[in-house]
Amino acid sequence: MKRISHWKNHAAMSASLLAAPALHAGTNLWFTPLTESAPVVAPNALEELSAPFVAPEGLLQINWVSLAEVENAVLSPGQSIVRASALTGNNATSASMFDMLAANPAGTHLFIPHESPVGAGVTRYSIYENKAEVLFAGDQGGLTGNWTNDWGAFDPCRWTPQNTLFLAEEWAGEGRVIEVLNPMADPQDIQIRELNRIPNVSHEGINFSYQYKNTIYFIDEWNSGSIYKLVLSDHQDFTKPGQVFVLSVDNFISTGGVPAANWNEGANVTATREGAATWVPLTDKLGVPLPGITDPFRNGPTNDPRTNSNTMGGRPAADDAKATPFGRPEDMVVSRLANGNEVLYITATSENKVLSIEILNTNKGAGKGGQAIVRTLVSNLTPKNVGHPATTGSLGSPDNLAIDAAGNIYVIEDNPNGGSAGGDTWFVRDVDNNGVAESLDHFLSLRVSGSEATGMIFNPADPTEFHICVQHPSSTNLSAVPNGMGDAVWTFNLANIPNQDFIKSLKRGRFRTITNQ
Repeated sequence: MKRISHWKNHAAMSASLLAAPALHAGTNLWFTPLTESAPVVAPNALEELSAPFVAPEGLLQINWVSLAEVENAVLSPGQSIVRASALTGNNATSASMFDMLAANPAGTHLFIPHESPVGAGVTRYSIYENKAEVLFAGDQGGLTGNWTNDWGAFDPCRWTPQNTLFLAEEWAGEGRVIEVLNPMADPQDIQIRELNRIPNVSHEGINFSYQYKNTIYFIDEWNSGSIYKLVLSDHQDFTKPGQVFVLSVDNFISTGGVPAANWNEGANVTATREGAATWVPLTDKLGVPLPGITDPFRNGPTNDPRTNSNTMGGRPAADDAKATPFGRPEDMVVSRLANGNEVLYITATSENKVLSIEILNTNKGAGKGGQAIVRTLVSNLTPKNVGHPATTGSLGSPDNLAIDAAGNIYVIEDNPNGGSAGGDTWFVRDVDNNGVAESLDHFLSLRVSGSEATGMIFNPADPTEFHICVQHPSSTNLSAVPNGMGDAVWTFNLANIPNQDFIKSLKRGRFRTITNQ
Protein backbone atom coordinates (compact mmCIF):
# COMPACT_ATOMS: atom_id res chain seq x y z
CA MET A 1 0.00 0.00 0.00
CA LYS A 2 1.41 3.35 -1.04
CA ARG A 3 0.55 6.58 0.72
CA ILE A 4 1.00 9.59 -1.55
CA SER A 5 0.49 13.33 -1.22
CA HIS A 6 0.35 14.42 -4.87
CA TRP A 7 -2.54 14.35 -7.33
CA LYS A 8 -2.76 11.58 -9.82
CA ASN A 9 -4.91 11.61 -12.97
CA HIS A 10 -7.97 9.38 -12.96
CA ALA A 11 -10.32 7.99 -15.54
CA ALA A 12 -13.23 10.18 -16.56
CA MET A 13 -16.43 9.94 -14.59
CA SER A 14 -18.56 7.03 -15.75
CA ALA A 15 -21.50 7.78 -17.99
CA SER A 16 -23.92 6.52 -15.35
CA LEU A 17 -22.73 9.16 -12.90
CA LEU A 18 -22.77 11.95 -15.45
CA ALA A 19 -26.47 11.66 -16.16
CA ALA A 20 -28.61 14.27 -14.42
CA PRO A 21 -31.27 13.00 -12.00
CA ALA A 22 -34.91 13.64 -12.74
CA LEU A 23 -36.57 16.76 -11.37
CA HIS A 24 -39.39 14.79 -9.82
CA ALA A 25 -39.26 11.47 -8.08
CA GLY A 26 -41.07 9.25 -5.65
CA THR A 27 -43.69 6.54 -6.20
CA ASN A 28 -46.71 5.35 -4.32
CA LEU A 29 -46.47 2.38 -1.96
CA TRP A 30 -45.34 -0.69 -3.92
CA PHE A 31 -45.51 -3.40 -1.23
CA THR A 32 -47.83 -4.50 1.57
CA PRO A 33 -46.25 -3.01 4.70
CA LEU A 34 -45.44 -4.97 7.84
CA THR A 35 -47.71 -4.62 10.86
CA GLU A 36 -45.13 -5.25 13.61
CA SER A 37 -41.42 -5.41 14.33
CA ALA A 38 -39.98 -8.91 14.13
CA PRO A 39 -39.27 -10.92 17.29
CA VAL A 40 -35.56 -11.50 17.87
CA VAL A 41 -34.24 -15.03 17.40
CA ALA A 42 -31.34 -16.80 19.10
CA PRO A 43 -27.80 -16.16 17.76
CA ASN A 44 -26.96 -18.34 14.75
CA ALA A 45 -30.56 -19.52 14.53
CA LEU A 46 -31.80 -20.72 11.16
CA GLU A 47 -33.41 -17.33 10.54
CA GLU A 48 -30.08 -15.51 10.94
CA LEU A 49 -28.36 -17.94 8.59
CA SER A 50 -31.03 -17.99 5.89
CA ALA A 51 -33.35 -14.96 6.11
CA PRO A 52 -32.42 -12.41 8.80
CA PHE A 53 -34.99 -9.85 7.63
CA VAL A 54 -38.75 -10.18 7.74
CA ALA A 55 -39.76 -8.71 4.39
CA PRO A 56 -42.84 -8.13 2.22
CA GLU A 57 -44.04 -10.71 -0.27
CA GLY A 58 -41.78 -11.36 -3.25
CA LEU A 59 -38.53 -9.99 -1.81
CA LEU A 60 -35.80 -12.60 -2.03
CA GLN A 61 -32.76 -12.24 0.26
CA ILE A 62 -29.44 -14.01 -0.18
CA ASN A 63 -26.17 -13.82 1.73
CA TRP A 64 -23.15 -12.59 -0.22
CA VAL A 65 -20.42 -12.65 2.40
CA SER A 66 -19.99 -13.01 6.15
CA LEU A 67 -17.16 -13.16 8.64
CA ALA A 68 -17.66 -16.92 9.02
CA GLU A 69 -17.44 -17.58 5.27
CA VAL A 70 -14.12 -15.81 4.97
CA GLU A 71 -12.65 -17.41 8.08
CA ASN A 72 -13.78 -20.91 7.16
CA ALA A 73 -12.21 -20.62 3.70
CA VAL A 74 -15.56 -21.02 2.00
CA LEU A 75 -14.28 -18.29 -0.29
CA SER A 76 -11.04 -18.28 -2.24
CA PRO A 77 -7.89 -18.84 -0.14
CA GLY A 78 -5.58 -16.00 0.82
CA GLN A 79 -8.28 -13.63 2.03
CA SER A 80 -8.19 -11.69 5.27
CA ILE A 81 -10.79 -10.21 7.53
CA VAL A 82 -10.88 -9.70 11.29
CA ARG A 83 -13.40 -10.14 14.06
CA ALA A 84 -13.02 -9.26 17.72
CA SER A 85 -12.62 -12.78 19.07
CA ALA A 86 -9.89 -13.54 16.53
CA LEU A 87 -7.63 -11.11 18.41
CA THR A 88 -6.30 -11.03 21.97
CA GLY A 89 -5.60 -8.48 24.66
CA ASN A 90 -6.01 -4.81 23.72
CA ASN A 91 -6.24 -5.76 20.05
CA ALA A 92 -9.47 -7.62 20.74
CA THR A 93 -11.31 -4.32 20.24
CA SER A 94 -10.32 -4.23 16.56
CA ALA A 95 -13.38 -5.95 15.15
CA SER A 96 -13.93 -5.44 11.44
CA MET A 97 -17.57 -4.39 11.78
CA PHE A 98 -19.32 -4.14 8.40
CA ASP A 99 -20.76 -0.67 7.94
CA MET A 100 -21.62 1.77 5.14
CA LEU A 101 -21.32 -0.05 1.83
CA ALA A 102 -20.22 1.50 -1.44
CA ALA A 103 -20.27 -0.08 -4.90
CA ASN A 104 -18.38 0.55 -8.10
CA PRO A 105 -20.56 1.85 -10.97
CA ALA A 106 -20.55 -1.55 -12.69
CA GLY A 107 -22.04 -3.12 -9.57
CA THR A 108 -19.47 -5.91 -9.53
CA HIS A 109 -17.70 -5.00 -6.28
CA LEU A 110 -18.76 -3.87 -2.82
CA PHE A 111 -16.51 -1.90 -0.46
CA ILE A 112 -16.96 -2.67 3.25
CA PRO A 113 -15.40 -0.21 5.73
CA HIS A 114 -14.09 -1.49 9.06
CA GLU A 115 -15.70 0.39 11.93
CA SER A 116 -13.03 -0.52 14.48
CA PRO A 117 -11.45 1.74 17.14
CA VAL A 118 -7.93 1.11 15.78
CA GLY A 119 -6.58 -0.65 12.70
CA ALA A 120 -9.49 0.49 10.52
CA GLY A 121 -9.37 -0.22 6.80
CA VAL A 122 -11.61 -1.41 4.00
CA THR A 123 -12.46 -4.75 2.38
CA ARG A 124 -13.28 -5.07 -1.33
CA TYR A 125 -15.68 -7.89 -2.09
CA SER A 126 -16.02 -9.22 -5.64
CA ILE A 127 -19.59 -10.46 -6.02
CA TYR A 128 -19.03 -12.67 -9.06
CA GLU A 129 -15.68 -14.05 -7.91
CA ASN A 130 -16.94 -14.47 -4.34
CA LYS A 131 -13.66 -12.99 -3.13
CA ALA A 132 -12.91 -10.63 -0.24
CA GLU A 133 -9.68 -8.65 -0.03
CA VAL A 134 -8.53 -6.11 2.58
CA LEU A 135 -7.20 -3.17 0.54
CA PHE A 136 -5.48 -1.51 3.49
CA ALA A 137 -5.68 -1.28 7.27
CA GLY A 138 -4.03 0.76 10.01
CA ASP A 139 -1.06 -0.45 12.06
CA GLN A 140 -2.99 -0.16 15.38
CA GLY A 141 -0.65 2.60 16.58
CA GLY A 142 -3.75 4.37 17.84
CA LEU A 143 -3.61 2.08 20.87
CA THR A 144 -0.71 4.22 22.09
CA GLY A 145 -1.99 7.49 20.61
CA ASN A 146 0.09 7.33 17.42
CA TRP A 147 -2.29 7.86 14.48
CA THR A 148 0.41 8.45 11.84
CA ASN A 149 -0.27 5.15 10.08
CA ASP A 150 -3.46 4.17 11.81
CA TRP A 151 -7.13 4.99 11.45
CA GLY A 152 -10.20 4.44 13.58
CA ALA A 153 -13.90 3.86 13.08
CA PHE A 154 -14.28 4.11 9.31
CA ASP A 155 -18.01 4.63 8.88
CA PRO A 156 -18.78 6.55 5.67
CA CYS A 157 -17.68 4.82 2.48
CA ARG A 158 -18.47 6.63 -0.79
CA TRP A 159 -17.56 5.99 -4.40
CA THR A 160 -16.67 9.43 -5.75
CA PRO A 161 -17.38 11.09 -9.12
CA GLN A 162 -13.63 10.74 -9.77
CA ASN A 163 -13.84 6.92 -9.47
CA THR A 164 -11.97 7.00 -6.17
CA LEU A 165 -13.22 5.94 -2.73
CA PHE A 166 -13.79 8.07 0.37
CA LEU A 167 -13.46 6.63 3.87
CA ALA A 168 -13.71 8.75 7.02
CA GLU A 169 -13.37 8.44 10.77
CA GLU A 170 -16.37 8.70 13.05
CA TRP A 171 -15.91 8.04 16.79
CA ALA A 172 -12.22 7.05 16.83
CA GLY A 173 -9.11 8.41 15.15
CA GLU A 174 -8.84 12.13 14.46
CA GLY A 175 -11.82 12.98 12.25
CA ARG A 176 -9.94 12.54 8.98
CA VAL A 177 -11.12 11.74 5.45
CA ILE A 178 -9.01 9.23 3.51
CA GLU A 179 -9.20 8.84 -0.27
CA VAL A 180 -8.33 5.56 -1.99
CA LEU A 181 -7.03 6.69 -5.37
CA ASN A 182 -7.21 3.34 -7.17
CA PRO A 183 -9.84 1.21 -5.40
CA MET A 184 -9.92 -1.44 -8.15
CA ALA A 185 -6.15 -2.08 -8.04
CA ASP A 186 -4.41 -5.09 -6.49
CA PRO A 187 -4.08 -4.62 -2.71
CA GLN A 188 -0.29 -4.25 -2.90
CA ASP A 189 -0.71 -1.35 -5.34
CA ILE A 190 -3.39 0.57 -3.42
CA GLN A 191 -2.64 4.29 -3.01
CA ILE A 192 -4.25 6.45 -0.33
CA ARG A 193 -4.00 10.00 0.93
CA GLU A 194 -5.49 12.16 3.65
CA LEU A 195 -7.70 14.98 2.37
CA ASN A 196 -6.72 18.06 4.33
CA ARG A 197 -9.30 20.35 2.66
CA ILE A 198 -12.23 18.65 4.40
CA PRO A 199 -12.61 19.71 8.06
CA ASN A 200 -12.15 17.18 10.83
CA VAL A 201 -15.44 16.09 12.40
CA SER A 202 -17.11 12.85 13.45
CA HIS A 203 -17.86 11.81 9.90
CA GLU A 204 -20.71 9.63 8.74
CA GLY A 205 -22.82 11.47 6.20
CA ILE A 206 -20.61 12.72 3.38
CA ASN A 207 -21.84 13.06 -0.17
CA PHE A 208 -21.61 14.92 -3.45
CA SER A 209 -23.89 17.56 -4.92
CA TYR A 210 -25.53 16.71 -8.24
CA GLN A 211 -26.55 20.28 -9.03
CA TYR A 212 -23.27 21.95 -8.05
CA LYS A 213 -20.49 19.59 -9.07
CA ASN A 214 -17.85 21.44 -7.04
CA THR A 215 -19.68 20.90 -3.73
CA ILE A 216 -19.25 18.21 -1.08
CA TYR A 217 -21.72 18.03 1.81
CA PHE A 218 -20.79 16.47 5.17
CA ILE A 219 -21.97 16.40 8.78
CA ASP A 220 -20.65 16.06 12.33
CA GLU A 221 -22.22 13.17 14.21
CA TRP A 222 -22.60 14.77 17.59
CA ASN A 223 -25.46 15.84 19.86
CA SER A 224 -24.41 19.36 18.95
CA GLY A 225 -23.65 18.30 15.38
CA SER A 226 -23.60 20.70 12.46
CA ILE A 227 -24.09 20.41 8.69
CA TYR A 228 -21.30 21.60 6.39
CA LYS A 229 -20.38 22.02 2.75
CA LEU A 230 -17.06 22.41 0.95
CA VAL A 231 -17.06 24.36 -2.32
CA LEU A 232 -13.93 23.34 -4.22
CA SER A 233 -12.05 25.55 -6.65
CA ASP A 234 -11.47 22.44 -8.82
CA HIS A 235 -14.08 19.71 -8.55
CA GLN A 236 -11.74 17.19 -10.16
CA ASP A 237 -9.08 17.59 -7.47
CA PHE A 238 -10.09 17.15 -3.84
CA THR A 239 -6.74 18.57 -2.68
CA LYS A 240 -7.19 22.00 -4.27
CA PRO A 241 -8.34 24.97 -2.15
CA GLY A 242 -11.99 25.34 -1.33
CA GLN A 243 -14.30 27.37 0.88
CA VAL A 244 -16.02 25.72 3.84
CA PHE A 245 -19.49 26.72 5.04
CA VAL A 246 -21.72 25.59 7.90
CA LEU A 247 -25.52 25.79 8.11
CA SER A 248 -27.19 28.26 10.47
CA VAL A 249 -30.98 28.48 10.80
CA ASP A 250 -31.80 32.18 10.53
CA ASN A 251 -33.94 32.42 13.68
CA PHE A 252 -31.89 30.07 15.86
CA ILE A 253 -29.85 32.70 17.69
CA SER A 254 -32.70 35.22 17.95
CA THR A 255 -34.88 32.60 19.68
CA GLY A 256 -32.21 31.91 22.30
CA GLY A 257 -30.24 29.17 20.58
CA VAL A 258 -26.76 28.30 21.87
CA PRO A 259 -24.48 26.88 19.13
CA ALA A 260 -22.08 25.02 21.45
CA ALA A 261 -24.84 23.36 23.47
CA ASN A 262 -26.50 20.07 22.61
CA TRP A 263 -29.63 20.20 20.50
CA ASN A 264 -31.89 19.50 23.52
CA GLU A 265 -29.92 21.38 26.16
CA GLY A 266 -31.18 24.52 27.95
CA ALA A 267 -32.50 27.19 25.62
CA ASN A 268 -32.03 24.95 22.58
CA VAL A 269 -35.11 22.98 23.59
CA THR A 270 -37.35 25.83 22.41
CA ALA A 271 -35.03 27.60 19.96
CA THR A 272 -35.98 27.54 16.27
CA ARG A 273 -33.94 24.92 14.40
CA GLU A 274 -36.03 24.59 11.24
CA GLY A 275 -37.11 27.03 8.55
CA ALA A 276 -35.01 29.49 6.56
CA ALA A 277 -31.25 28.97 6.92
CA THR A 278 -27.99 30.39 5.62
CA TRP A 279 -24.64 28.82 4.76
CA VAL A 280 -22.12 30.74 6.89
CA PRO A 281 -18.42 30.69 5.87
CA LEU A 282 -15.74 29.15 8.08
CA THR A 283 -12.90 29.90 5.64
CA ASP A 284 -12.15 32.13 2.69
CA LYS A 285 -12.03 30.75 -0.87
CA LEU A 286 -8.46 29.56 -0.33
CA GLY A 287 -9.48 27.51 2.69
CA VAL A 288 -7.90 29.89 5.21
CA PRO A 289 -9.91 30.09 8.47
CA LEU A 290 -11.66 33.43 8.87
CA PRO A 291 -10.81 35.71 11.82
CA GLY A 292 -12.32 34.42 15.04
CA ILE A 293 -12.87 30.91 13.62
CA THR A 294 -11.00 27.89 15.02
CA ASP A 295 -8.91 26.02 12.44
CA PRO A 296 -11.51 23.50 11.16
CA PHE A 297 -8.78 21.24 9.70
CA ARG A 298 -7.15 20.50 13.06
CA ASN A 299 -6.74 16.80 13.84
CA GLY A 300 -8.01 15.73 17.22
CA PRO A 301 -10.16 13.36 19.24
CA THR A 302 -13.96 13.26 19.14
CA ASN A 303 -14.59 15.07 22.40
CA ASP A 304 -16.49 18.15 23.55
CA PRO A 305 -14.86 21.49 22.66
CA ARG A 306 -16.52 23.12 25.67
CA THR A 307 -14.34 21.05 28.02
CA ASN A 308 -11.42 19.99 25.79
CA SER A 309 -9.11 22.30 23.87
CA ASN A 310 -7.68 19.55 21.68
CA THR A 311 -10.87 18.32 20.01
CA MET A 312 -11.08 18.00 16.21
CA GLY A 313 -11.33 21.43 14.60
CA GLY A 314 -14.57 21.32 12.65
CA ARG A 315 -16.67 21.17 15.79
CA PRO A 316 -15.48 24.37 17.59
CA ALA A 317 -15.25 26.18 14.22
CA ALA A 318 -18.98 25.60 13.73
CA ASP A 319 -19.67 26.96 17.21
CA ASP A 320 -17.57 30.05 16.45
CA ALA A 321 -19.67 30.69 13.31
CA LYS A 322 -22.95 30.30 15.28
CA ALA A 323 -24.01 27.18 13.41
CA THR A 324 -27.23 25.43 14.39
CA PRO A 325 -26.77 22.17 16.35
CA PHE A 326 -28.73 19.04 15.48
CA GLY A 327 -29.18 15.83 17.45
CA ARG A 328 -26.53 13.42 16.25
CA PRO A 329 -26.93 13.85 12.49
CA GLU A 330 -25.64 10.70 10.82
CA ASP A 331 -26.27 9.60 7.23
CA MET A 332 -27.06 11.74 4.18
CA VAL A 333 -28.35 11.28 0.65
CA VAL A 334 -28.66 13.99 -1.98
CA SER A 335 -31.64 14.26 -4.32
CA ARG A 336 -33.95 16.82 -5.97
CA LEU A 337 -37.42 18.02 -5.12
CA ALA A 338 -40.33 18.38 -7.53
CA ASN A 339 -39.48 22.08 -7.95
CA GLY A 340 -36.00 21.17 -9.25
CA ASN A 341 -34.07 22.29 -6.17
CA GLU A 342 -31.42 20.06 -4.68
CA VAL A 343 -32.28 18.54 -1.31
CA LEU A 344 -30.25 16.90 1.44
CA TYR A 345 -31.93 14.17 3.47
CA ILE A 346 -30.21 13.74 6.85
CA THR A 347 -31.00 11.43 9.74
CA ALA A 348 -31.03 13.14 13.15
CA THR A 349 -30.75 10.03 15.28
CA SER A 350 -31.13 11.59 18.72
CA GLU A 351 -34.11 13.64 17.52
CA ASN A 352 -35.79 10.56 16.09
CA LYS A 353 -36.44 12.24 12.76
CA VAL A 354 -35.12 12.70 9.23
CA LEU A 355 -34.53 16.24 7.99
CA SER A 356 -34.96 17.54 4.45
CA ILE A 357 -32.79 20.55 3.63
CA GLU A 358 -33.79 22.31 0.42
CA ILE A 359 -30.92 24.13 -1.29
CA LEU A 360 -32.27 27.43 -2.63
CA ASN A 361 -29.28 29.07 -4.30
CA THR A 362 -25.54 29.56 -4.11
CA ASN A 363 -23.26 32.61 -4.07
CA LYS A 364 -25.97 34.71 -2.43
CA GLY A 365 -26.78 35.89 1.07
CA ALA A 366 -24.51 36.41 4.08
CA GLY A 367 -21.05 35.11 3.21
CA LYS A 368 -22.40 34.24 -0.24
CA GLY A 369 -22.81 30.58 0.62
CA GLY A 370 -26.48 30.58 -0.29
CA GLN A 371 -29.71 29.86 1.55
CA ALA A 372 -31.65 26.75 2.44
CA ILE A 373 -34.89 25.63 4.12
CA VAL A 374 -34.81 23.00 6.89
CA ARG A 375 -37.87 20.77 7.30
CA THR A 376 -38.84 17.45 8.86
CA LEU A 377 -39.20 14.71 6.25
CA VAL A 378 -40.41 12.06 8.73
CA SER A 379 -40.64 11.56 12.48
CA ASN A 380 -42.77 9.40 14.76
CA LEU A 381 -45.55 11.95 14.22
CA THR A 382 -45.67 10.99 10.53
CA PRO A 383 -48.68 8.75 9.80
CA LYS A 384 -47.68 5.11 9.21
CA ASN A 385 -48.92 2.62 6.63
CA VAL A 386 -51.55 5.05 5.36
CA GLY A 387 -54.28 3.14 3.49
CA HIS A 388 -53.08 -0.20 4.88
CA PRO A 389 -53.35 -2.04 8.21
CA ALA A 390 -51.51 -0.17 10.96
CA THR A 391 -48.19 -1.24 12.44
CA THR A 392 -47.30 -1.50 16.10
CA GLY A 393 -43.73 -0.59 15.12
CA SER A 394 -42.42 2.90 15.75
CA LEU A 395 -39.49 4.85 14.33
CA GLY A 396 -36.49 4.38 16.63
CA SER A 397 -33.12 6.10 16.20
CA PRO A 398 -33.07 6.57 12.40
CA ASP A 399 -29.46 6.19 11.29
CA ASN A 400 -28.90 5.28 7.65
CA LEU A 401 -30.63 6.29 4.42
CA ALA A 402 -30.91 4.81 0.94
CA ILE A 403 -32.46 6.00 -2.32
CA ASP A 404 -33.80 3.82 -5.11
CA ALA A 405 -33.77 4.47 -8.84
CA ALA A 406 -37.27 5.98 -8.70
CA GLY A 407 -36.13 8.47 -6.06
CA ASN A 408 -37.80 6.91 -3.01
CA ILE A 409 -36.05 7.26 0.36
CA TYR A 410 -35.57 4.40 2.84
CA VAL A 411 -34.76 4.92 6.53
CA ILE A 412 -32.75 2.31 8.46
CA GLU A 413 -32.80 2.32 12.25
CA ASP A 414 -29.75 2.29 14.49
CA ASN A 415 -31.50 -0.01 16.89
CA PRO A 416 -29.29 -2.81 18.28
CA ASN A 417 -31.97 -5.32 19.08
CA GLY A 418 -30.59 -7.17 22.08
CA GLY A 419 -34.15 -7.19 23.41
CA SER A 420 -37.24 -8.81 22.05
CA ALA A 421 -38.07 -6.62 19.02
CA GLY A 422 -35.95 -6.17 15.91
CA GLY A 423 -34.72 -2.96 14.30
CA ASP A 424 -36.72 -1.71 11.32
CA THR A 425 -36.31 -0.23 7.87
CA TRP A 426 -38.97 2.19 6.59
CA PHE A 427 -40.17 3.40 3.19
CA VAL A 428 -40.78 7.16 2.96
CA ARG A 429 -43.90 7.89 0.92
CA ASP A 430 -43.43 11.41 -0.48
CA VAL A 431 -45.26 11.08 -3.78
CA ASP A 432 -45.50 14.85 -4.35
CA ASN A 433 -41.77 15.07 -3.57
CA ASN A 434 -41.92 18.27 -1.52
CA GLY A 435 -39.59 17.11 1.25
CA VAL A 436 -42.38 16.31 3.75
CA ALA A 437 -43.68 12.73 3.67
CA GLU A 438 -47.31 11.69 3.60
CA SER A 439 -46.67 8.29 5.15
CA LEU A 440 -43.91 6.21 6.74
CA ASP A 441 -44.39 2.61 5.68
CA HIS A 442 -42.99 -0.43 7.51
CA PHE A 443 -40.67 -2.15 5.03
CA LEU A 444 -38.22 -4.56 6.75
CA SER A 445 -37.55 -5.83 10.26
CA LEU A 446 -34.26 -7.40 11.38
CA ARG A 447 -34.56 -10.31 13.81
CA VAL A 448 -30.87 -11.08 14.42
CA SER A 449 -29.83 -10.92 18.08
CA GLY A 450 -27.75 -7.91 19.09
CA SER A 451 -27.50 -6.49 15.58
CA GLU A 452 -28.43 -3.45 13.56
CA ALA A 453 -28.89 -3.02 9.83
CA THR A 454 -26.62 -0.57 8.04
CA GLY A 455 -25.17 0.38 4.67
CA MET A 456 -28.26 -0.16 2.50
CA ILE A 457 -27.55 0.80 -1.13
CA PHE A 458 -29.21 -0.02 -4.43
CA ASN A 459 -27.03 -1.63 -7.08
CA PRO A 460 -25.99 1.16 -9.51
CA ALA A 461 -26.05 -1.35 -12.39
CA ASP A 462 -29.25 -3.22 -11.45
CA PRO A 463 -32.05 -1.04 -9.98
CA THR A 464 -34.06 -4.07 -8.80
CA GLU A 465 -31.35 -5.11 -6.34
CA PHE A 466 -30.13 -3.64 -3.06
CA HIS A 467 -27.47 -4.63 -0.53
CA ILE A 468 -27.64 -4.25 3.25
CA CYS A 469 -25.38 -5.24 6.17
CA VAL A 470 -26.12 -7.02 9.42
CA GLN A 471 -23.68 -5.36 11.82
CA HIS A 472 -22.25 -6.59 15.16
CA PRO A 473 -24.72 -9.47 15.77
CA SER A 474 -24.29 -11.55 18.92
CA SER A 475 -22.89 -14.29 16.68
CA THR A 476 -19.77 -12.19 16.07
CA ASN A 477 -18.52 -13.19 19.54
CA LEU A 478 -17.10 -16.68 18.96
CA SER A 479 -16.45 -17.23 22.66
CA ALA A 480 -20.21 -17.00 23.26
CA VAL A 481 -21.40 -18.35 19.90
CA PRO A 482 -19.05 -21.03 18.49
CA ASN A 483 -18.95 -20.94 14.68
CA GLY A 484 -20.96 -17.73 14.73
CA MET A 485 -21.86 -16.16 11.41
CA GLY A 486 -20.93 -12.64 12.48
CA ASP A 487 -21.28 -9.48 10.39
CA ALA A 488 -22.68 -10.18 6.95
CA VAL A 489 -23.80 -8.59 3.67
CA TRP A 490 -27.23 -9.58 2.35
CA THR A 491 -28.76 -8.74 -1.01
CA PHE A 492 -32.44 -8.40 -1.91
CA ASN A 493 -33.82 -8.92 -5.39
CA LEU A 494 -37.09 -7.18 -6.21
CA ALA A 495 -37.54 -8.56 -9.73
CA ASN A 496 -40.40 -10.91 -8.79
CA ILE A 497 -42.48 -8.67 -6.56
CA PRO A 498 -46.20 -8.55 -7.41
CA ASN A 499 -46.11 -4.82 -8.28
CA GLN A 500 -44.45 -4.92 -11.69
CA ASP A 501 -45.36 -1.29 -12.34
CA PHE A 502 -42.87 -0.38 -9.64
CA ILE A 503 -40.21 -2.53 -11.31
CA LYS A 504 -40.81 -0.59 -14.51
CA SER A 505 -40.43 2.68 -12.63
CA LEU A 506 -37.09 1.48 -11.26
CA LYS A 507 -35.82 0.42 -14.67
CA ARG A 508 -36.69 3.70 -16.29
CA GLY A 509 -35.88 5.75 -13.19
CA ARG A 510 -33.35 8.47 -13.86
CA PHE A 511 -32.35 8.35 -10.20
CA ARG A 512 -30.34 5.26 -11.08
CA THR A 513 -27.45 7.72 -11.32
CA ILE A 514 -27.40 8.39 -7.58
CA THR A 515 -28.22 5.04 -5.98
CA ASN A 516 -24.60 4.47 -4.92
CA GLN A 517 -25.19 6.43 -1.72
